[in-house]
Amino acid sequence: MVDAAMYRILTLNAISAKGLARFPADRYAVGKAQESPDAILVRSHDLHTMPIPPSVKAIGRAGAGTNNIPVAALSQRGVPVFNAPGANANAVKELVLAALLMGARNLVPALRYVDGLDRTASDLDVRIEAGKKQFGGIELPGRTLGIIGLGAIGGLVADVAIKLGMKVIGFDPEITVDAAWRLPGAVRKAHSIDEVMKAADFVTLHVPLLPVTRHLVDARRLALAKSSLLLLNFSRDAIVDEAAVVAALRERRLKAYLTDFPSAAVIGEPGVVALPHLGASTAEAEDNSAAMVVDQVREFLEHGTIANAVNFPNVELTRESSYRVAIANANVPNMLGQISSAMARAGLNIDNMVNRSRGEMAYTLVDTDRAADAATVQSIAAIDGVLSVRVIPPIDPGKAA
Repeated sequence: MVDAAMYRILTLNAISAKGLARFPADRYAVGKAQESPDAILVRSHDLHTMPIPPSVKAIGRAGAGTNNIPVAALSQRGVPVFNAPGANANAVKELVLAALLMGARNLVPALRYVDGLDRTASDLDVRIEAGKKQFGGIELPGRTLGIIGLGAIGGLVADVAIKLGMKVIGFDPEITVDAAWRLPGAVRKAHSIDEVMKAADFVTLHVPLLPVTRHLVDARRLALAKSSLLLLNFSRDAIVDEAAVVAALRERRLKAYLTDFPSAAVIGEPGVVALPHLGASTAEAEDNSAAMVVDQVREFLEHGTIANAVNFPNVELTRESSYRVAIANANVPNMLGQISSAMARAGLNIDNMVNRSRGEMAYTLVDTDRAADAATVQSIAAIDGVLSVRVIPPIDPGKAA
């Protein structure tokens, strides 16, 4: 039996109780008042503005985006940042579908018109009939939906659009093999974003916010589009140049902008439908995101394995002994040789080892015949380029694979 507080998890937002319940109560202390936490779980809390305790071994984001987390600084400490890609994909897909229908049928201005009527007026029926003419819309079948970003969400949006009879053209230079396999065969692959902008009646954005995607849709690309284009942004606000979008709307070079990111620049502008960041705001999405990231943090703390870290490679190693060491290091030559030599000097026999790299980051798991002592850990930590060394808690030998 281990201590109840073997692991401490600090939560900085309201995380789904269903997800948190996946932390075994006999091994994890979870809550908002944990001192020296082993891991931090967040949703929207801004970690850029707070000191992260040196005890923290992992950060878990119960969602996809990690803009509120200082990923680069944590990488230098050898701390993985986990997220939950795809866990809220269905919720976002359904909201995008709602936005398509809202835009196609002018539902929001129509609702505003009805809300503004005097219900006591004697000619109410006449006003309703006269007013509806300005809200005539279009139907989706046969229209072209352009999708920029064909990951988990983009693929689901493509699938539902095709089932509604739409034509779909998509572009994603970074599409993964798994995402490509899941993509409906009817999706026409574009060679560029410009090609998508020129061809589409609707364009929906599903890419992460990175330096290369900031203002991905700008004045130049808006100028390529049809004046009847409806632009949907349920990804991140800065993916579009809002000033360019507002200018295009005012000049009637863009029909509508539907977004999940209201800002002072777009609120109240004609043609803008802005929702209060509802993309992942369903009970199911919150449960799925929390469950996914909790499982990932647990696997890391208990076994050192990594899945869906935005700054580390995926690493998995079946345990062949009770004893394991996890090492994060810069991706430079001869690291494995130096790590192996340090273990050999300590008399440790390596039962199994795996090393993976991702960009400038590398991560190594080593199973040994006995526990690495403090002196061995210090000798590995002293190797130039090693960022963190952690002795994984031993397991019952009978449970080692």
